Amino acid sequence: MPLIALGKSEIEVELIDIKSSLAPIVFLHEGLGSVAMWRSRGDYWPDLVCQSTGRNGVVYSRRGYGQSSPVVDVRGANRLTPSYMHDEAWKVLPELLTTLQIEHPVLLGHSDGATIALLFASRFSATACIAMAPHVIVEDISIRSIEAAKLAFESGELKTRLSKYHQDVECAFWQWNDVWLSPAFRSFDIRENCRQIASPVLAMQGRQDAYGTLQQIQDIETSSAMERQIIENCGHSPHRDQPEETLAYVTAFLADKA
Repeated sequence: MPLIALGKSEIEVELIDIKSSLAPIVFLHEGLGSVAMWRSRGDYWPDLVCQSTGRNGVVYSRRGYGQSSPVVDVRGANRLTPSYMHDEAWKVLPELLTTLQIEHPVLLGHSDGATIALLFASRFSATACIAMAPHVIVEDISIRSIEAAKLAFESGELKTRLSKYHQDVECAFWQWNDVWLSPAFRSFDIRENCRQIASPVLAMQGRQDAYGTLQQIQDIETSSAMERQIIENCGHSPHRDQPEETLAYVTAFLADKA
């Protein structure tokens, strides 16, 4: 898995090359995700998406996740701030795309990654934006689930599972959990940013999502074409819970995009 230098950090990147001239898809992982965690029922889901849509792909782990550089003193001096998704969308991601010589990407994000995708599209040019289970506001249901994740991590069960995917599992978990459970994060709200999005948007969410209600996608209003899909019998991860249906929505949505 190649590492790309960005500033003082190294970012883990997986490139999927199917020799396409269409705008490539940039996959943006969830709050505890990584390059390796995009697997679904034994398949590597980004591979399936790229093959189905006929596009190249870029999958990367944000700093502190997967095999990317860890964050020193992540619970102290380098603790994430409530603007961490804005920073990723408006600073880190543009720098990565410049390094990879990519313009006008298709953004496909899950959870935190979906929020980052929406924020990027609110300020930069994108061919399309696909947001699976995004967070546009903070809800009580989200906080309850993240508090439960903290207990599971401290008991060792979740920590053991995540250790397979992150070189520094403590960094990966606490940088996400601490900021979400901080009082300052309760006012997080990107609905006004979404109104600046000029690219087509597909927003998807599972009916049984434990990290947010359907208000998360219902509250997204853009200045361009907007499509919403509610997926039945599905929790927070459409690509894992209902991979075939989710892939079909993505493929159909991108069929007429350059």
